[in-house]
Amino acid sequence: MGQDKKTPITIDGKAYVFEDFSKEQQTMCNHCFDLDRKIDSAKFNLDQLLIGKQAFMDMLKKSLEENPPAQTVEPIEIK
Repeated sequence: MGQDKKTPITIDGKAYVFEDFSKEQQTMCNHCFDLDRKIDSAKFNLDQLLIGKQAFMDMLKKSLEENPPAQTVEPIEIK
């Protein structure tokens, strides 16, 4: 005999069983799971972007120290 699979879900410290949720509640729960995954992915991508930008700024600064431009003008700050 097969056993029914039960998926425990904790919301605000209270335990629930996903399979006991209504279809609408399951859909909302699945949206929350998917949004958590997307938020984690966005944070991961942001880390890559910030570190990548810092690496390019470091390379640019080193290049400017080694090969300064012939002349300078009013500065435009790159943040």
